Formats: sequence, structure tokens, C-alpha cells
Amino acid sequence: MNAPTGGGATMVGGPMIMEPGGPLRGRTRVPGDKSISHRVLMLAALADGESTIHGLSDGGDVACTRAIVEALGARVDAEEDPDGRQVLRISGGRLGPAQSDLDVGNSGTGIRLLAGMLAGLGFASTLDGDASIRRRPMDRVLEPLRAMGASVTGSGDGGALAPLAIDGGGLRGIEYRLPMASAQVKGCVLFAGLSADGPTTVVEDQPSRAHTEELMAATGIDVERTHDNGLDRVTVLPGRPTPFVHDVAGDPSQAAFWAVGASILPGSEVVIENVYAGPARSGFAAVLARMGADLFHDPVTSDLTVRAPSGGVLSATTVRADEVPGLVDEVPVLAVAAACADGETVFEGVGELRVKESDRLATVESELGRMGVDVRAEGDRLMVRGRAGSQLRGTSVDAHNDHRIAMACAVAALVADGPTTIDGWGAVATSYPMFPDHRATLLAGGIGA
Repeated sequence: MNAPTGGGATMVGGPMIMEPGGPLRGRTRVPGDKSISHRVLMLAALADGESTIHGLSDGGDVACTRAIVEALGARVDAEEDPDGRQVLRISGGRLGPAQSDLDVGNSGTGIRLLAGMLAGLGFASTLDGDASIRRRPMDRVLEPLRAMGASVTGSGDGGALAPLAIDGGGLRGIEYRLPMASAQVKGCVLFAGLSADGPTTVVEDQPSRAHTEELMAATGIDVERTHDNGLDRVTVLPGRPTPFVHDVAGDPSQAAFWAVGASILPGSEVVIENVYAGPARSGFAAVLARMGADLFHDPVTSDLTVRAPSGGVLSATTVRADEVPGLVDEVPVLAVAAACADGETVFEGVGELRVKESDRLATVESELGRMGVDVRAEGDRLMVRGRAGSQLRGTSVDAHNDHRIAMACAVAALVADGPTTIDGWGAVATSYPMFPDHRATLLAGGIGA
């Protein structure tokens, strides 16, 4: 049976049918930042006392991390604030072994960060996840954890896949230079460093998201950040966070969908409330501005206002490899903007997208290609040749159970010549379950929940 969701979106026994439309107008609020949500749950679980978290992400990935800290012994009580946002009160500091394997669901961030935290705790744990997680590379965290003395056993060919069996404790502090820009690997090593016998330092050639070190410093952990000879160094001393209160800002990776939507639909004006504006997270906004979109991120309210280009036309650009760490999750939807821009947009150094929930270079190429986009992936580059004002083709696409591919196709559907059926839509629940409702509200020119 069809289940209407309003505003030109209909669920059909699993697939989602998205109707074209526009412009997008009004205000909306995206979920709390997913990356921050994982980390504050873990820090609250480690803190000895009660911490309070407002506005946690409501996606399935973060729900898995919440269930894991509860299984390890943290007490979590939930209520709502006057604005209808969730408030969690978490009593931590007394963690112990769970009664069963710990299920991260579809969360690559969750499994890698939790591997670091659990490696330092004096008991055995097993981290597992869905079929997608069991295909994603874990050697990038196993290598530094083993260098710290951790006993971690992976599965599959080469022993570098989930499930991960972790026998925690006995870690030593190390200096580790990241082979690639990765906030997940950095966070894993820093969480392990909280239980090591001396300082732990992560060295980066390219800066990645700074959530772990920012949040650790804000919760009383001794963190030092330096920059010298082109390298960023983050050092953490062993210890535990103090109980804290944190208000999770809106997720820029989710805001990017509405920013692109407003940029490609003439007459659009969207205000996205309270969007996180920290380092290595606003790259998508810089790219859209370079393409001609009108964006303003209010430094007081953190509201992000996006309008379609005044001339109505986006222009192609080149996204350099050194920009990618700050927008890697937004590449699929930026490819939609590129499809609606004059000229060829090139994304350089995006090979990391091949080991996400899907091979995102392949899925962007195949699914936007089905919609009539001239797109090709070659090695670690993605090229999109667009034409401003042209309609895409309404058709059936497959999200490959990847939430960002599904939502990127839903944004592309706004400028299609007919309905677009998106198979694999259920994956969106991992990060943005209210996406269809917010899309409908912005199409209606109202105020999103």
C-alpha cells in the first residue's frame, strides 16, 4: 500500500517516489550533527557523573551508539525540551563488558571511534554491524591500535574487516602520522589515548574534522594542538572527561542537501537553523559560493541562508584534492549542483568515496547517469558536465542502501521532467529520517520541523 508523506513524496513498499517541484522557500532545522553526536555520547559514557546532551542526531547510526553505551553500563534518560528537541541525561564512568556483541548498524564512524575507546578499557568486546560495515576497511584503525599494544582481531581476508574482537587495556601512548586525512582514524587513536600510559599524538598532513579534539578539550581533557612545518599535531594526555552539558548544532552534511536544492531552483530562499560552522565542515558552502550561489552563515545565530544565484545560473568549478577532507560527505549532492551548472566540474582526490556505504564514485556515476547527467568517474576523480536550466530525467534509481546517494537523488528529482523512484530509501533513516517531510515543507514554502 502506498504511504503518502506529503509534498510530492510517496513511499511504495520501500522505494520512495519523488516528484519534481520548486522553488524551495522557508525555514528548516536539520538533525544534530552526526559526527558530534557519536563523540558526545562516548565522552558522556566515560565521564564520572551526569552529562546532559541537547539536540542529538535522531538517525539510526547514532541510535546504535547510544544503545552501545547503555549496553556498556551508562544510564541514559530521555526527555524533550520546550522546542521539542530531545534531551538526554547520561550517567557514565562505570563501564563494563556487555552481555552480547555491540552492533553499530551502518555506522563507519561508530565502529572506528568505539574501537579506540574499547581498546583502552579493561574488558573484552566485539564490535559488529550490517553487511555494509562488514565490507568496509578497518585496517586503518587496526594498525595504530596494535602499535599502541591493543589486542584487536579482525575478520575476513587479511583480518581487516568487522566483526572486531577487542581485548581492552594495556595501551601505551604513541605518535601516529595519518596516511590519509581521516577524522575517524584520528578520533579512534585519541579515544584510545585516554587510556594509554603516556601522551598520544596524531600527526596530519591535511587537517580533518576537529570534533574529537574540540570536544575532548571542552570536557576537561588535556589536549594540545600545534601546527609546524606544514603538519598539524594533536596530543592528548590520558584521563577522563568531566561531566558536561552540550547542545549539538545542526549537521552541515544534511544542510548541504537544502543548500544545493536552493541553489539549483530559481526563486529559492532557504534558512537552515543553527548549522555547525567549525573547521573542515563548511567546504560545501565555499564550493557553492564559487559556483555562484548566494550563501550567508550568520556568526551569531549559526543560521545558514541560501538563495539561488541572482543571475539564475551556476558555473562549473574545480574542487581540489586539498578541499576534499572538508566536504567528502557532500560530494554526491555537489555533483547534483554540478549537473545544473554551465561547464564541467571536476572533483579531484575523491578516491576515499569508494569505501563508504557504497562505492560513491560508482553510484554517483550510475544513478545520476540514469537521470541524464553526463558524469564519469576515473580513478580518484569525478567529472560532471552540466548545463544550466536543463531538466534531468525522472526515472528509477538505486541508492545502493547508501543514505547520501538516496538524498542526492531526491534533490536531483526536484529538477527532473517527471517522478523519480528511489529504491533503497530505507537507508536514509540512518541519518535523516525526517528528510521527506522537510522537503515537502520547503516546497510548500513553510517552516520545517
